[in-house]
Amino acid sequence: MAGTNSERPLLAEGPVIILVNPQLGENIGMVARAMANFGLAELRLVEPRDGWPSDSARSAASKADHVIDGVQVFDRLEDAVADLNFVYATTARSRDGFKPVRGPTVAADTLRARHRAGERSGILFGRERWGLKNEEVALADEIVTFPVNPAFASLNIAQAVLLMSYEWMKSGMEDESATPFQAVEQTPATKENLFGMFGHLEEALDARGYFRPADKKPKMIDNLRAVFTRRAMSAQEIHVVRGVISALDRYTRKNPRGQDGGDER
Repeated sequence: MAGTNSERPLLAEGPVIILVNPQLGENIGMVARAMANFGLAELRLVEPRDGWPSDSARSAASKADHVIDGVQVFDRLEDAVADLNFVYATTARSRDGFKPVRGPTVAADTLRARHRAGERSGILFGRERWGLKNEEVALADEIVTFPVNPAFASLNIAQAVLLMSYEWMKSGMEDESATPFQAVEQTPATKENLFGMFGHLEEALDARGYFRPADKKPKMIDNLRAVFTRRAMSAQEIHVVRGVISALDRYTRKNPRGQDGGDER
C-alpha cells in the first residue's frame, strides 16, 4: 500500500463501471482496486459467473473495501443501465459503423462534462474471453476503444478499467472549456426511458408484420435501436417519439384523431 494516505478523504464520484458476466473473483477485485486508485467507486456486476459476494475479489482489491462493499448485482444488463443517461461500451471490434467510436481521452472528457451537467453515466466492460455481444453494445450510446499494438491487442479486464479510470481522473485536471459536450436545458433521458420507447415501438411494428422474415428479426431490432442511440436522446424527445407511435398505433388515415370512430384501428 505504498503511497496511500488513509487520512485523506476518498474520491468517490464519476461514471459507473459495469462488468458483464465477469468470471473470476480475482479479476473483479483488481477492477475495484483500479477504480479506487483513480476516484471511481460504483461497481455493478451482471451475472457474475461464480456468484457474489466473493472472498477472492475482496482479497485482490487490496483494501478497496468501499468499492467491494458497494457492489450491486443484476440479472440483466438492461436493469444495470436503466438509471443512466449515457453509456459507453468498450470493444476492440468494429460494429457496422452505427455508433460513434471514441478514444479513451475523448470518452473521458465527454463523461466528465456530462457529470458536471448532472447526468449519470456508465462504462460497459465485457467478458474476459470474448468481450461484449452485439446486442449488449447496442444498449450503449457510443463505443470506446484503446490504441493498442494491433499485433498484441489483448487487454485483461482490470487493465481496461484502469485505463479508463486514469483518463477519468486526468479529465478532471483539464480546462472545463475544452470538453466536447455542451449541456442542454432539456432533461437527459435514462436508459429506462429509452428501453420503454424501444418496447413500445417494437410491439407496434411486430403487430403489423414489420419484422419479416422472422429469422431476420433480431438483426432488424439491432439496426432499429442503433438509429435511436446514435446520440443521447432527451426525455422530452422520447416523449415526442412515443406520442407519434401511439398516434400511429391507435388511429388510421380514414379515422384520424378527433373524428367520429377515431378510436378504431
